[in-house]
Amino acid sequence: MEPMEPIQTESDDLLSELLKPLRLTGVFDSRWRVSAPWAIEGDAEQSCAILHYIVQGGCWVSGEGQTPVELREGDLAVFPTGTAHRIADRADRGGGLRLGAVLPERLPGTSGELTIEGGGPESRLLCAGLHYDASAATGLYSALPWALVLDRTQVDNEPLLRDTLRLLASTQRPVGPGDRLITLRAFEMALVLALRPLLREIADNPASLPVLNHPGISRAMVIIATRFAEPWTIESLAREVGMSRSAFTAAFRELVGEAPARHLTGRRMQEAARLLGETSLPQSAVPQRVGYRSAVGFHLAFRKWFDRTPGEYRSGAVPAA
Repeated sequence: MEPMEPIQTESDDLLSELLKPLRLTGVFDSRWRVSAPWAIEGDAEQSCAILHYIVQGGCWVSGEGQTPVELREGDLAVFPTGTAHRIADRADRGGGLRLGAVLPERLPGTSGELTIEGGGPESRLLCAGLHYDASAATGLYSALPWALVLDRTQVDNEPLLRDTLRLLASTQRPVGPGDRLITLRAFEMALVLALRPLLREIADNPASLPVLNHPGISRAMVIIATRFAEPWTIESLAREVGMSRSAFTAAFRELVGEAPARHLTGRRMQEAARLLGETSLPQSAVPQRVGYRSAVGFHLAFRKWFDRTPGEYRSGAVPAA
């Protein structure tokens, strides 16, 4: 009897779609050497995931209205949507420095160093801002929890993630031709590897991502993610998942955070941008590949979404101010 292959559930399919748009456009990374007492206040970052890897020692992270989380050596914390947060040597540490004051220039493609000599126990961290294309981020990605944490054991269970983080954290990191691109792709891989086990936990605990608990909306999300080229309307989508149009639209807005029509358009635009930017497919063939029967309709939708025409996007042109 041949061994059975693992069954892929709709939740697995849906969660795997979260990983697809994570194509980074730039990274600012920094190595911190801080000794107690210390605290850093970071503002919210737009279209930017934040990563903290504890190389040595430990710290606490907290956000407004959130329970503080302790991080120890070898732990990794990811803030998928760049939520404002505080990182300090103690959960109850008062005061704190603004990140913009100690690291004012955090341009993608550059690195920095942060040192705080407090005289107490020392910690070392690798911290990074991972900038991604906001137009490609799904509503589901935006609904992820404010912070996702992998403890040391979970990191060690992903050897490629562990080794990549250690290399990126090293002060002896190789420098040479193509270093910026290599660093960018290494952080991109680290982000995907970090999210993978965290997404498995979310699948096991759907309450942490309510959309997974709704069979109709979660199925619609999979349909939009994988069958976006079909001629869907809101009515046909609602029918496909066994719901009325009004109930479907209301539930989708509540659980996903945007209207189903916008979510469908976003998925189509994401694929159109990929085809224009990463393939040699003729521009005239793109509309049909992403669910548009009218080239004019596609052109208008693309320009509205990206503020540039498909031709300008392919050539890398910047829209006029």
